[in-house]
Amino acid sequence: MAAAAAKEVDMKKMELMKEVRAHQVAIGELNNLPPSRAAYQKTCNIFFRKDTKSAVASQQKQLDITKAKLQKLDQAS
Repeated sequence: MAAAAAKEVDMKKMELMKEVRAHQVAIGELNNLPPSRAAYQKTCNIFFRKDTKSAVASQQKQLDITKAKLQKLDQAS
């Protein structure tokens, strides 16, 4: 039973690490766009057009939230 719980925690950590990496890649890609370009950001099932600065800020916020979840999971283990 403990092994199953440990495996579940490891799977959750891997999932969160993949999510962190995806946000880092998105931030890198958005930073390479010229300021005059627009980006589309998915909110629920709708895409909204935003400028690159606000899209980067949103991705950074999501990255911080995901890192906090990962850190909390590490502390619990």
